[in-house]
Amino acid sequence: MSHLTSGTASMQGANLSAVTEFILIGFSTFPHLQLMFFLLFLLMYLFTLLGNLLIMATIWSERSLHNPMYLFLCALSISETLYTFAIIPRMLADLLSTHRSISFMACANQMFFSFTFGFTHSFLLTVMGYDRYVAICHPLHYNVLMSPRGCACLVAWSWIGGLVMGLVVTSAIFQLTFCGPNEVQHFACHVPPLLKLACGTDVQVVAKGVGLMCIMALLGCCLLILLSYAFIVATILRIPSAEGRHKAFSTCASHLTVVVVHYGFASVIYLKPKIPQSLEGDTLMGITYTVLTPFLSPIIFSLRSKELTNAMRKTFLNKLYPEKM
Repeated sequence: MSHLTSGTASMQGANLSAVTEFILIGFSTFPHLQLMFFLLFLLMYLFTLLGNLLIMATIWSERSLHNPMYLFLCALSISETLYTFAIIPRMLADLLSTHRSISFMACANQMFFSFTFGFTHSFLLTVMGYDRYVAICHPLHYNVLMSPRGCACLVAWSWIGGLVMGLVVTSAIFQLTFCGPNEVQHFACHVPPLLKLACGTDVQVVAKGVGLMCIMALLGCCLLILLSYAFIVATILRIPSAEGRHKAFSTCASHLTVVVVHYGFASVIYLKPKIPQSLEGDTLMGITYTVLTPFLSPIIFSLRSKELTNAMRKTFLNKLYPEKM
């Protein structure tokens, strides 16, 4: 089933590859469930898009939400929307298709954008943890430390960090030689199944380097968030009134919940033991991080943030029913 050229194709001006396209076979082991998966994932994807667009539109239009916490949430919704757009539309198309080929360059582009937006998301969650730390532990210095210029810089560095991760990982993987076969044991151009298709003496070096880089980035973000919350909890426990403690913690609840979901599923993907895994297991595990986590994020932020929920009602109900508002 491999599609090989008669000659060789150049990639990145360095190594040579005989493979001109890959076949994504992630859902081929669920032939009778593909239509159900398509409908389920389509509904979840549309809900994810709607939820993130509502959050962005509400923050943009409601002046009371023009503060650092909601600026970061808006940036988070943008990165999440772009991340899902890089993977899910292609996945949905493949669920309805019998020809699941993806060109070499399209595969590289998908990996680049998914890593860029995925790690940008992680860096923004870290920045949001720092924002909550400053708000609770250093409230008198909040306006100085989280000035508009400072917030813009934090968001910009998060995007730059994601871009660097995307460039480095994608360049490292696609400078390898792929000699065939070309069947990717996944529904997207994911690193581990592509590494299994690469040949040459430097595959193990690249695999270890990319794996170490991703794990270090995720663990670094996770440790910074844990450190922020260690200081936050210590500060909250010193608040004398129960009402004050509840109010302080409520400002962190939605962020902390999304962090647990995000890093929980990410750790399953990147930190799982290197044991033989079935195609079905890899596919279902990938779905949790690609579809389920983005689906849950807008729900968590909307339900856990009363200020955001009230702003949504005010903004959109006012437009739908102006005579009742």
